[in-house]
Formats: sequence, structure tokens, C-alpha cells
Amino acid sequence: QVQLVESGGGLVQAGESLRLSCVASGSDFTINRMGWYRQAPGDQRDLVAHISSGGSTKFADSVKGRFTISRDNAKNTVYLEMNSLKPEDTAIYYCNADITVGEYEYDYWGQGTQVTVSS
Repeated sequence: QVQLVESGGGLVQAGESLRLSCVASGSDFTINRMGWYRQAPGDQRDLVAHISSGGSTKFADSVKGRFTISRDNAKNTVYLEMNSLKPEDTAIYYCNADITVGEYEYDYWGQGTQVTVSS
């Protein structure tokens, strides 16, 4: 069984920064793509950014130029550096990973971490 655990959320003011981390734990697995999604109250869960095992990245238009995604494969960890935060970035942020266990691929989610940006 693989688990994803996020950390780093919190309350900040507009213009400030936060760094989210997500660690995958378990045994005998290979992490393929890792990423972050977010969901505000009443909204659907949307992609923020993801990064492939080779380092290719994709960002939502709303965060391009402000957010950076990176990963440390040795630590099974993905990071989301969020700069110039805006009130509209307020949401629960979920870590997501596409993981191979044995012969099969699975889609895993973390429990979510709250990010609140005050104006």
C-alpha cells in the first residue's frame, strides 16, 4: 500500500509564498507522474501542476509564472513552490501520483492541505 502525505499549507497574506511537500511512502513501487490539484468550496478539483518522472512539467494557466513544481526522486517527494499568492489561490491542495506497483498502475491521492490567502 502506498500513501501520500502532504504538508506545508497554511494561512498567508496576498503576495506571500508557501511551499507544499508531498511524500510517497510504501514499498516496491515506482512513481511515474506526480502533481498537485486544488479544490475550492463549490468548485471541481482542478490541476495546478504536474511533473513527469523525467522532469517535464505542466501548469494551469492561472499559476504560470508564479508556481514552480519539482521533485526529488530519491526522497519520493514532490514540491510546489507558490509565490505571489492571490486570494483566488485559496483551496484545498491535493497531491496526486501515478504509481506502478507490480504489473499495475494506480492513481493515488493525498488527504489534502488547506491553503488560505487573505487579501
